[in-house]
Amino acid sequence: MTAQTLPAGDQAVAAPAIELANAARWYGNVVAVNDVSFSLGAGVTGLLGPNGAGKTTLLHMLAGFLAPSAGTVHVLGRSPHRDPSVYRQIGLVPERESVYAFLTGYEYVRFNARLQGMRNADSAARASIARVGLEDAADRAIGTYSKGMRQRVKVAGALVHDPQVLLLDEPFNGMDPRQRLSMMDLLVEMAGAGRTILFSSHILEEVERIGTEILVLVAGRLAASGDFRAIRALMTDRPHTITIRSSDDRRLATTLMADPAVFAVELKENALSVQTAHLSAFRRIIATAGRTAGVRLTEVVPADESLESVFDYLVRR
Repeated sequence: MTAQTLPAGDQAVAAPAIELANAARWYGNVVAVNDVSFSLGAGVTGLLGPNGAGKTTLLHMLAGFLAPSAGTVHVLGRSPHRDPSVYRQIGLVPERESVYAFLTGYEYVRFNARLQGMRNADSAARASIARVGLEDAADRAIGTYSKGMRQRVKVAGALVHDPQVLLLDEPFNGMDPRQRLSMMDLLVEMAGAGRTILFSSHILEEVERIGTEILVLVAGRLAASGDFRAIRALMTDRPHTITIRSSDDRRLATTLMADPAVFAVELKENALSVQTAHLSAFRRIIATAGRTAGVRLTEVVPADESLESVFDYLVRR
């Protein structure tokens, strides 16, 4: 299943930036990633899964650190493993600390620019540091940085060569709310400029704030991919809960209970909680039910259509 859908006019010419086909990686008898297939184009995609699901292994295969034990992994049409030409198009922010404490932020980012063969390494480093809002601390030793600042300087190092593909493993760890929002805005901006961004996070609110496209790994397998709202709509074995407010909730509840699309109605303080297994049918009948009951509908909102609901379902089923 393709997690990003290209505009109709571009489908014939734009190849996926990231493409896995039956990719697997194992360590001895331990299978970390098992038969995973997906493709991604430009945009932001959240990589989700419980601890030990294989998220970091997947990112390391995409970054070229690990070769797949089976299947294929392609970035920009080529295998990234041991291919420096692909590395120049990839930016990686690892979860683990990967910076020398004695280097200043500027020195660290400039070092990354020089590794990428950039002729203007000095100016590129300053520009990248400014992008993540670390100008005031650029000439301080990284050992004096807070956790959030160290995360931001790692992002600056990953962005310095303006990569086409950005891979981030728990990039918001340690950042305060303002820093998180600023970093999220930066990722959205880059995606809008045509970059492909895949980031892992254990905080669902972060993923939901940036976009709707997700990949969910469970025990090394891809449990779902695509728009989480579309995935929720396909979960037909789990009832949908709708919160309704009206001018007369009690009268509306009586009318709704007579409809076969509704199998549970709970009268709460200032609202109705309605459960249905047929969301599309319920959307068609709710306005009619309001007219039949002679009440005015003031609010009809899904109560469990969030990313958290989808993730919980996929992980626990």
